[in-house]
Amino acid sequence: MRAVPCRPAPTKILRTHIEAEGLKPGNLLFPGENKGMLAGSVIRRAWRRARKETLSPHDFDSPLARRVYDLRHTCLTNWLNAGVPPADVAEWAGNSVPVLPATYARCINGQLDDLKKRIEQAGELPDPAGGGV
Repeated sequence: MRAVPCRPAPTKILRTHIEAEGLKPGNLLFPGENKGMLAGSVIRRAWRRARKETLSPHDFDSPLARRVYDLRHTCLTNWLNAGVPPADVAEWAGNSVPVLPATYARCINGQLDDLKKRIEQAGELPDPAGGGV
């Protein structure tokens, strides 16, 4: 088990569901038949239906969020693009740090201007004391 950050809105929805169902530690959030694990085929059918109802026909036919697992990649990419340290992303995702660049190196973007500023600031020399040399 590991702690993973969750936005306030889905956290509230999950806590409401847990309270309404009277769930205890070890209970499944969404059980299948006979309180067992929800079958993968059920999840895939629900996901396909949700995609069909929310995406345009063009996007539905594309690879966009084709699998539920694709949401994990989107989440990790967003965390990395937001500048969350890779060690934290790896811990939350249950990955090792070396896996992140191997998997997400081509997905990380939007940080170049900030990185250039940091490099430039790190190399700045202090103002000379006394005003002249």
